Amino acid sequence: MSPSPLPKRYFDPKIDMAFKRVFGVHANVLKSFLNALLPLPADAQIDSLEYLTPEQAPDIPGLFRHSIIDVKCTDRQGRTFIVEIQMMWRVCFEQPMAFEAGEAYVKQLRVGQTWREREPVYALVILNDTFAAASGVAADDCYHHYRIVNVIEPKQLLAGLAFVFIELPKFRPEGRGEKRLQTLWLRFLREVGAVPTQVLHAELLQDPDIAQALGLLEQGGFTDAELAGYDTAFYQITTYISMLADAKASGRAEGLAKVRVEREAEGRAEGERAKALAIGSALLADGLSLERVAAATGLSIEELRAVQCVGGKNSAE
Repeated sequence: MSPSPLPKRYFDPKIDMAFKRVFGVHANVLKSFLNALLPLPADAQIDSLEYLTPEQAPDIPGLFRHSIIDVKCTDRQGRTFIVEIQMMWRVCFEQPMAFEAGEAYVKQLRVGQTWREREPVYALVILNDTFAAASGVAADDCYHHYRIVNVIEPKQLLAGLAFVFIELPKFRPEGRGEKRLQTLWLRFLREVGAVPTQVLHAELLQDPDIAQALGLLEQGGFTDAELAGYDTAFYQITTYISMLADAKASGRAEGLAKVRVEREAEGRAEGERAKALAIGSALLADGLSLERVAAATGLSIEELRAVQCVGGKNSAE
């Protein structure tokens, strides 16, 4: 009886070199990926892609290079597509992304052309993180499509720029049956390299483009230098995310300690005041003047008059 084959091991496609190995070289795989994830009309699907040279693809500043992955290309219609993966999210990243898409739109213009001859630019941002709660994004929605619209009449929009943000941690495959290929590609990004091979969704192997992408990520197909590069990138990302988590935890701990100290101080102050009021009330009942009781207890004349009123009312009752 022959031994069972060892399970295949795959690299995480969200890591820089792994992502580029799949989507930065194989245009047919990238085309399937973009058609599935972008809100393109059925009659305007991408039918071919051409990669832009590294000189044409701007380098967006990040916390460190391995936190941002860029692929930039155009299709036969002249549309530009920018794909980025953010391993962690900060609100300040919004401006560079808007700048990059706007720059790509403007750079289409050539001498003698008009603005009407520009083609749309689509920026697709895959987040291995979630938006900040203050951004107002729905808690259970992972897909966010942005356009430049009229705030009074949202159906009136300025053509040219479109942004799609997908939050992988919020992605749930249930209930997305009408978007089968989109669901499979999101499962590919979220699960490959993160879960044991035997629990990968069987349909991932049934789509030829996703099956090709999986084959490209098999660890056995990487050279020793590529394996070392992947390990370095993975280590850098894991270390940085851990540092951020530690900083947040430390900040929360310091904040809780400060609140606890403040509350304890407030409690002590309230206890001392209650004690002073009780003593003041007793001294007033013994006939001491307001001034002498104030000097003895540290309470104000107004506070002692309030005590007198309460005491007088209680006596009357």
